[in-house]
Amino acid sequence: MMQLGIIADDLTGAVMVAGTIEAAGIAAPVLLDGSAPDGAGSGLVVYATRTRLAPAAEAVAEVARLADRLDAAGCAQVAYKACATFDSTDAGNIGPVADLLALRYGQRPLLLSAGLPRFGTTVHQGYLFYRGRLVTESIKRFDPVTPMSDPDLVRSLGRQTRARVVSLSHRWLAAGLEAARAELSDLAAEGAEMVLLDCSDEADAATGARLARDDRATIGSDPHIVALALLRGTRSEETRPRPVDGPGAVLVGSVGPVARAQAAAFAAEDPVLILDIADDRPEPALVAEALDWATGRIGERPLAVATRGEAEAVAQAQARYGAMGAARRAERVLGAVAAGLVARGVRRLVVSGGETSGAVATALGIARVRALPDGALGGGFCRAEAPVPLSLLLKPGKLGADTIFHDALASMRDR
Repeated sequence: MMQLGIIADDLTGAVMVAGTIEAAGIAAPVLLDGSAPDGAGSGLVVYATRTRLAPAAEAVAEVARLADRLDAAGCAQVAYKACATFDSTDAGNIGPVADLLALRYGQRPLLLSAGLPRFGTTVHQGYLFYRGRLVTESIKRFDPVTPMSDPDLVRSLGRQTRARVVSLSHRWLAAGLEAARAELSDLAAEGAEMVLLDCSDEADAATGARLARDDRATIGSDPHIVALALLRGTRSEETRPRPVDGPGAVLVGSVGPVARAQAAAFAAEDPVLILDIADDRPEPALVAEALDWATGRIGERPLAVATRGEAEAVAQAQARYGAMGAARRAERVLGAVAAGLVARGVRRLVVSGGETSGAVATALGIARVRALPDGALGGGFCRAEAPVPLSLLLKPGKLGADTIFHDALASMRDR
């Protein structure tokens, strides 16, 4: 029987949680095509979607479609995996998905948990912190599509859902499971329909997962989802995939200071082509330029293709195409570039950006990946078997050291 079906809001998030679960000896296949789970093995499946930035109605419809799949397989629990900072606008999509799951499964209260303490994202007293600062004082306030303008997650979620949202604070989670259950019961008796759990540290995440252990539905970021998987999944000695060797390349669709620093560190040793998404040439012309530049460079040394990430360049592209239009244009261009690189022999591929990773996987026709267990560089590594075997690192744009691109490509060989 399927124990846990995880519906991730983007591909990088799906692969990262799957890698952490795999490291515990629990198989976590990642499906990109929405196919039915086979119900065998670990009792766990991860669906990768592109619901994080989709229009709310489309996101809800996609989650409902996958919930149908999971219900048909007799899945005991459905968990929607959101990013650590609960990126969304006042229109959604976390709130609308929460409404769907709460109504569909009669889950009251529905528990939600944001944060990723090991990477400096925490929630305390309902407030979101990024690298030790309120999220509104961090680089997240400059996100081109989902800028974080309110650090109070209870308040921001309350603008997205019809339900009453309240917070279950660190005080109760730190006091132990029974104390947290008693407080949760009191909140429910007072009319709470959705409860945001603090995530001040890993212990909070573990206790929160135990609170949600027997619920039919829940929403959370990486530590909440992984903890649930460890409670519900079946461990095995199943053989794990090995990476694929071959020519390497990097595609950078994320923007901002982290991505620029990583691209600059790569450019100190190997060639980088920068594409300007504000360029008004047709997309095929941008793709052709990139592939003409790359074709003679594919070989023993890697190369990179990146979109311009400076604030001024992003603003120019958004002025011309709109915020979402510019993002989708960049994704389509880099997806087509990825397909051309793989057709020319690239077999190790690093992709920076959650939405970019989804676009690249779609362009390559990848329907399923198997995550590699977390290693010294963290998660996001995976192998695709079809249409051609590939080693991949699919990473969120704001994670990783400056040297992550070279480190990841080397790791694919070392593993």
